[in-house]
Amino acid sequence: MPKRKPDHVPMRTCAICRQVRPKRSMTRIVRGSDGSVAVDPTGKAQGRGTYVCNDPACREPVRLATGIQRALSVPVKAEALELEEIHATP
Repeated sequence: MPKRKPDHVPMRTCAICRQVRPKRSMTRIVRGSDGSVAVDPTGKAQGRGTYVCNDPACREPVRLATGIQRALSVPVKAEALELEEIHATP
């Protein structure tokens, strides 16, 4: 009887803390073609994307804005982020 190959779990790196975690447990943030930054709940939106883990320290507005700015090469102000959307994602 052949051995069963283990299921593949996609891994992504958090833009803030640089920890590698399963993709499904992270929030994708995407930069659109117009330069806007938004949360991508489907994980399929077009544009440059980055991932943020659910650690409360990574959701701190200043750290979050800095990490997104670095990862997506777009200026982001901490006040401009829709943090309630980001906090609400699983």
